Amino acid sequence: MKPKPSTLAPKSDEPTVLIPIDQQIQQRAYELYEQRGRTHGHELDDWLQAEREIKGTQAKAA
Repeated sequence: MKPKPSTLAPKSDEPTVLIPIDQQIQQRAYELYEQRGRTHGHELDDWLQAEREIKGTQAKAA
């Protein structure tokens, strides 16, 4: 019986790109802003939610 290949391993032809965590959070916060219809006044809420999501994802992966 062959072991299953890991789904977490990058493919050999795909470069590994590390995106700084602040940039990941910024990108996710902007997505949240857009999902809300681009209404202003929730920047901090969006940032904190994005931070929880990104850091939570990284903690689970570790």
